[in-house]
Amino acid sequence: MACAARIREDVAPRLAAFTKRHGRPPGLGVVLAGQNPASEVYVRNKIKTVGDAGCRAELFRLDASATLAEALALVQTLNRDEAIDAILVQSPLPEGMGADAEQRVFDAVDPAKDVDGFHPYNVGLLVQKRPALVACTPLGCIELLEREGIAMKGKHAVVIGRSDIVGKPMAMLLLHRDATVTICHSRTADLAAVAKTADILVAAIGRPGFVTKDFVKPGATVIDVGINTLTSQADVDRLFGDGSRKLAQFAEKGRVLVGDVHPDVEDVAGAITPVPGGVGPITVAMVLRNTVTAAELRAFRSR
Repeated sequence: MACAARIREDVAPRLAAFTKRHGRPPGLGVVLAGQNPASEVYVRNKIKTVGDAGCRAELFRLDASATLAEALALVQTLNRDEAIDAILVQSPLPEGMGADAEQRVFDAVDPAKDVDGFHPYNVGLLVQKRPALVACTPLGCIELLEREGIAMKGKHAVVIGRSDIVGKPMAMLLLHRDATVTICHSRTADLAAVAKTADILVAAIGRPGFVTKDFVKPGATVIDVGINTLTSQADVDRLFGDGSRKLAQFAEKGRVLVGDVHPDVEDVAGAITPVPGGVGPITVAMVLRNTVTAAELRAFRSR
């Protein structure tokens, strides 16, 4: 996507300057536990993008049988590694680590190396409008809106989804840009009616094709954060009409990626991000930018 490419281009001079000044490139350490197929794809893209840009990008694997204690120990090792400026723990973690594993592991990451902005310290800074490291996906969505010249000030933004990873930071970032923000979720009454009041609609609920034309004001900007894999012919037929490229992709591969927004929304939206190829590449580009930012901040604080 063009926006992701422009983000990478903008970061390049900062990355080169850091490497020249400090005699090493910024370093990213990615922790991947288990064998989740989607996670494998996401991590491969992040490692490649960050590495190709000139950073050190290293993958640290844990078996699916790894314990929470082993994950915490690995994070502490990366916290102490001075050549690692940024740490990313790929979600989800194996169920065997326990229901609270992600929270505990995210909390263990040094806030100065928290490339995803999930640590409570960084979340607190975001709430106070003085962030350093912000969750890559919502920050990328804001970057897209700004670069495409889509006004946020004074507009009504509706965020469908209240996760700590996307929904909540997305709402806060929009609020900081003077949008009036409504957060919707599975318990919201008349969800479609609320969503249809939005000038900017962000779908991050994890349900394929959930947002239909009934949710969208004509001309609204729609950001589809969802990435869902369909493996059922019935589901694909339900979402896509005859002649759709998605049907051909499903016939060839037996699966297809779709967003949280129904394809028919294209008929009413003023602008809409595609899935795949929309928010995903921008998120990866923001991992690169946050890695460089973390390296710069750590170097500045160590003076």
